[in-house]
Amino acid sequence: MKFLDHLEEWLIATLMASATVIIFVAVVHRYLSGLPIPVVQDALIRINTSWAQELCIYMFVWMAKFGAAYGVRTGIHVGVDVLINQLNTPWRNKFVIFGLLAGATFTGIVGTLGASFVYQIAQHSSTSEVLEIPMWMVYMAVPLGSYLMSFRFLQVTWAFVRTGELPKHDHSFVEGLDEEVAAGGKA
Repeated sequence: MKFLDHLEEWLIATLMASATVIIFVAVVHRYLSGLPIPVVQDALIRINTSWAQELCIYMFVWMAKFGAAYGVRTGIHVGVDVLINQLNTPWRNKFVIFGLLAGATFTGIVGTLGASFVYQIAQHSSTSEVLEIPMWMVYMAVPLGSYLMSFRFLQVTWAFVRTGELPKHDHSFVEGLDEEVAAGGKA
Protein backbone atom coordinates (compact mmCIF):
# COMPACT_ATOMS: atom_id res chain seq x y z
CA MET A 1 0.00 0.00 0.00
CA LYS A 2 2.44 2.60 -1.28
CA PHE A 3 -0.37 5.19 -1.27
CA LEU A 4 -0.58 5.16 2.53
CA ASP A 5 3.17 5.59 2.99
CA HIS A 6 3.05 9.32 2.38
CA LEU A 7 -0.66 10.09 2.77
CA GLU A 8 -0.13 12.70 5.44
CA GLU A 9 2.50 14.60 3.47
CA TRP A 10 0.23 14.82 0.43
CA LEU A 11 -2.77 15.94 2.47
CA ILE A 12 -0.82 18.49 4.50
CA ALA A 13 1.02 19.87 1.45
CA THR A 14 -2.21 20.17 -0.54
CA LEU A 15 -4.05 21.87 2.31
CA MET A 16 -1.15 24.20 3.06
CA ALA A 17 -0.66 25.20 -0.58
CA SER A 18 -4.40 25.75 -1.03
CA ALA A 19 -4.64 27.83 2.16
CA THR A 20 -1.68 29.94 1.05
CA VAL A 21 -3.24 30.66 -2.35
CA ILE A 22 -6.65 31.43 -0.81
CA ILE A 23 -5.22 33.84 1.76
CA PHE A 24 -3.00 35.49 -0.87
CA VAL A 25 -5.97 36.06 -3.18
CA ALA A 26 -8.09 37.40 -0.30
CA VAL A 27 -5.36 39.82 0.81
CA VAL A 28 -4.68 41.07 -2.73
CA HIS A 29 -8.43 41.46 -3.24
CA ARG A 30 -8.75 43.45 -0.02
CA TYR A 31 -5.81 45.68 -0.99
CA LEU A 32 -6.97 46.29 -4.56
CA SER A 33 -10.56 46.96 -3.41
CA GLY A 34 -9.24 49.92 -1.44
CA LEU A 35 -7.61 51.59 -4.43
CA PRO A 36 -9.68 54.47 -5.86
CA ILE A 37 -9.86 53.16 -9.41
CA PRO A 38 -13.56 53.58 -10.36
CA VAL A 39 -14.26 50.56 -12.61
CA VAL A 40 -11.78 48.18 -10.93
CA GLN A 41 -12.84 49.11 -7.40
CA ASP A 42 -16.54 48.68 -8.22
CA ALA A 43 -15.94 45.25 -9.75
CA LEU A 44 -13.75 44.06 -6.87
CA ILE A 45 -16.16 45.23 -4.17
CA ARG A 46 -18.84 43.02 -5.74
CA ILE A 47 -16.59 39.95 -5.26
CA ASN A 48 -17.06 38.43 -1.82
CA THR A 49 -13.99 36.82 -0.24
CA SER A 50 -15.28 36.78 3.34
CA TRP A 51 -15.33 32.98 3.20
CA ALA A 52 -11.52 32.74 2.85
CA GLN A 53 -10.73 33.10 6.55
CA GLU A 54 -13.27 30.51 7.67
CA LEU A 55 -12.14 28.02 5.04
CA CYS A 56 -8.48 28.43 5.99
CA ILE A 57 -9.26 27.91 9.67
CA TYR A 58 -10.96 24.62 8.80
CA MET A 59 -8.06 23.64 6.56
CA PHE A 60 -5.59 24.26 9.40
CA VAL A 61 -7.67 22.07 11.73
CA TRP A 62 -7.43 19.26 9.18
CA MET A 63 -3.67 19.88 8.82
CA ALA A 64 -3.21 19.60 12.58
CA LYS A 65 -5.06 16.29 12.81
CA PHE A 66 -3.13 14.73 9.92
CA GLY A 67 0.10 16.34 11.11
CA ALA A 68 -0.21 14.41 14.39
CA ALA A 69 -0.49 11.14 12.44
CA TYR A 70 2.57 12.16 10.41
CA GLY A 71 4.42 12.81 13.67
CA VAL A 72 3.69 9.31 14.94
CA ARG A 73 4.78 7.69 11.67
CA THR A 74 8.05 9.60 11.44
CA GLY A 75 9.00 9.64 15.11
CA ILE A 76 8.63 13.38 15.67
CA HIS A 77 5.43 13.19 17.72
CA VAL A 78 5.94 14.42 21.27
CA GLY A 79 6.88 11.69 23.72
CA VAL A 80 8.47 11.56 27.13
CA ASP A 81 10.88 8.64 27.14
CA VAL A 82 13.73 9.82 29.38
CA LEU A 83 12.96 7.29 32.11
CA ILE A 84 12.07 4.50 29.71
CA ASN A 85 15.40 4.86 27.91
CA GLN A 86 17.19 4.31 31.26
CA LEU A 87 15.65 0.84 31.64
CA ASN A 88 17.38 -2.35 30.52
CA THR A 89 16.34 -3.57 27.06
CA PRO A 90 13.62 -6.13 27.96
CA TRP A 91 11.82 -3.69 30.27
CA ARG A 92 12.31 -0.79 27.88
CA ASN A 93 10.80 -2.79 25.02
CA LYS A 94 7.76 -3.73 27.13
CA PHE A 95 7.16 -0.10 28.10
CA VAL A 96 7.60 1.08 24.52
CA ILE A 97 5.08 -1.46 23.25
CA PHE A 98 2.68 -0.56 26.07
CA GLY A 99 3.02 3.14 25.25
CA LEU A 100 2.45 2.61 21.54
CA LEU A 101 -0.58 0.40 22.13
CA ALA A 102 -1.94 2.92 24.66
CA GLY A 103 -1.53 5.62 22.00
CA ALA A 104 -3.36 3.47 19.44
CA THR A 105 -6.15 2.76 21.92
CA PHE A 106 -6.52 6.39 22.98
CA THR A 107 -6.60 7.73 19.43
CA GLY A 108 -8.99 4.95 18.42
CA ILE A 109 -11.33 6.00 21.25
CA VAL A 110 -11.04 9.67 20.24
CA GLY A 111 -11.82 8.65 16.64
CA THR A 112 -14.89 6.69 17.73
CA LEU A 113 -16.15 9.53 19.94
CA GLY A 114 -15.46 11.94 17.08
CA ALA A 115 -17.41 9.75 14.66
CA SER A 116 -20.33 9.66 17.10
CA PHE A 117 -20.18 13.46 17.40
CA VAL A 118 -20.09 13.85 13.61
CA TYR A 119 -23.13 11.58 13.31
CA GLN A 120 -25.03 13.65 15.89
CA ILE A 121 -24.07 16.92 14.20
CA ALA A 122 -25.22 15.54 10.83
CA GLN A 123 -28.68 14.89 12.31
CA HIS A 124 -29.13 18.60 13.14
CA SER A 125 -28.23 19.98 9.71
CA SER A 126 -26.06 22.74 11.18
CA THR A 127 -23.92 24.71 8.76
CA SER A 128 -20.88 26.92 9.09
CA GLU A 129 -21.46 30.63 9.50
CA VAL A 130 -19.95 32.01 6.29
CA LEU A 131 -19.39 29.08 3.94
CA GLU A 132 -22.68 27.45 4.91
CA ILE A 133 -21.21 23.98 4.49
CA PRO A 134 -22.47 21.18 6.73
CA MET A 135 -20.51 21.20 9.99
CA TRP A 136 -20.18 17.42 9.92
CA MET A 137 -17.77 17.90 7.01
CA VAL A 138 -15.59 20.17 9.15
CA TYR A 139 -15.68 17.85 12.17
CA MET A 140 -14.80 14.77 10.07
CA ALA A 141 -11.19 15.80 10.66
CA VAL A 142 -11.45 14.40 14.19
CA PRO A 143 -12.42 10.78 13.42
CA LEU A 144 -10.40 10.55 10.20
CA GLY A 145 -7.25 12.08 11.69
CA SER A 146 -7.60 10.09 14.93
CA TYR A 147 -8.17 6.77 13.16
CA LEU A 148 -5.18 7.44 10.91
CA MET A 149 -3.10 8.28 13.98
CA SER A 150 -4.24 5.05 15.66
CA PHE A 151 -3.30 3.14 12.51
CA ARG A 152 0.15 4.77 12.53
CA PHE A 153 0.63 3.80 16.20
CA LEU A 154 -0.17 0.20 15.27
CA GLN A 155 2.23 0.35 12.31
CA VAL A 156 5.03 1.66 14.53
CA THR A 157 4.24 -1.01 17.14
CA TRP A 158 4.38 -3.78 14.53
CA ALA A 159 7.67 -2.48 13.14
CA PHE A 160 9.11 -2.20 16.67
CA VAL A 161 8.11 -5.77 17.54
CA ARG A 162 9.74 -7.05 14.31
CA THR A 163 12.90 -4.93 14.30
CA GLY A 164 13.30 -3.36 17.74
CA GLU A 165 13.60 0.03 16.03
CA LEU A 166 11.45 3.10 16.49
CA PRO A 167 11.13 5.72 13.78
CA LYS A 168 13.66 8.43 14.40
CA HIS A 169 13.56 11.79 12.77
CA ASP A 170 16.96 13.09 11.70
CA HIS A 171 16.87 16.86 11.21
CA SER A 172 20.03 16.73 9.11
CA PHE A 173 18.62 14.21 6.63
CA VAL A 174 17.22 15.48 3.33
CA GLU A 175 15.27 12.88 1.40
CA GLY A 176 16.61 12.34 -2.12
CA LEU A 177 19.94 14.05 -1.46
CA ASP A 178 21.90 10.77 -1.30
CA GLU A 179 20.53 9.70 -4.68
CA GLU A 180 21.48 13.06 -6.21
CA VAL A 181 25.05 12.83 -4.90
CA ALA A 182 25.36 9.23 -6.11
CA ALA A 183 24.18 10.30 -9.57
CA GLY A 184 26.95 12.91 -9.76
CA GLY A 185 24.82 15.96 -8.94
CA LYS A 186 26.03 18.66 -6.64
CA ALA A 187 24.68 18.71 -3.10
